[in-house]
Amino acid sequence: MQAKAASTGWYMEQWRRWAPLAVLAALCVLVSLFNPNFLTVGNFVRLLNSAAIPVVLCMGATFIILMGSIDLSVEGVVAMTAVVASLLVANDITSYSIGLAAAPVAILIGGAMGFLNGFVHVRLKTPSFMTTLGIGFAGLGIATAVLGGLTVRIADPVFRSLSLGRFLGIPMAVWIALAAFLVALTIQQRTRIGRWIYAIGTDEVTARHAGIPVDRTRILAFVLAGLFYGLGGVLAAAQFGQGHALISQGRLFTTITAVVVGGTALSGGVGSVVNSVIGVFIVVVLANGMVLMGIEPYVQQGVQGLLIIAAVSLALDRSSLAVVK
Repeated sequence: MQAKAASTGWYMEQWRRWAPLAVLAALCVLVSLFNPNFLTVGNFVRLLNSAAIPVVLCMGATFIILMGSIDLSVEGVVAMTAVVASLLVANDITSYSIGLAAAPVAILIGGAMGFLNGFVHVRLKTPSFMTTLGIGFAGLGIATAVLGGLTVRIADPVFRSLSLGRFLGIPMAVWIALAAFLVALTIQQRTRIGRWIYAIGTDEVTARHAGIPVDRTRILAFVLAGLFYGLGGVLAAAQFGQGHALISQGRLFTTITAVVVGGTALSGGVGSVVNSVIGVFIVVVLANGMVLMGIEPYVQQGVQGLLIIAAVSLALDRSSLAVVK
């Protein structure tokens, strides 16, 4: 009986590991059957470009969710950093024009907001979702107040090339997203903080007893997330050629959906940045396919909502849950 249970558990574990990739493959086949244009090179490039910013944002969110926490400040950080970047390059509101140097400044501001998330969460012992929600709203409020509800128009072609420029026929935003993924993967697999994040997500009490600096690791993870969100804000400003508070609208839902759909457990300790990339492409392919099939936008949102519920249901090992909060 025990052997049968162990065998069933092994099969379930393998299913959870490979299910996101199987879903992505099935989606590609299904959409291509409905619309052959899905398999064209042009559409493939559009898919990659659409996935670039979500991939960058998901790299940060994955580290937080792996710890068993949640970060709801994504939209606030993206809005804040996009506005800062747009005000520091040639634009129609200010006289500042520091070119590409605006990118690291905005990214560092994202890291500072991430530090604030982590510091308040750890030192005041407030729930991560409430802390990050508050700081996210503060970021949106500041971004709105700075511009007074206006939109900054970017007139710097070099800055815009961060997204619109092409190398080997692929948009620069895709190459930047690939670099962000490689950095996140290296942190996850080759550094102590990556191993500590997994340990905290698996069992925080045991991690503390093992000598892992839990509080410091939590703060560092939020700083990392903020840096990735800052990069996402820079790419958003470069892509749209403008900066305003609403530039981040919808980014939070897409980010969390992609991470969870990719197989990273909200309970922590299970998943990876690779899973999150797969999750991003599931969301992007689904949205692209529904557009190609002429499905209304509000129906698309409903489908994405059902997708995240299904993903959480499949990813959770309910046999090990004594209480569901």
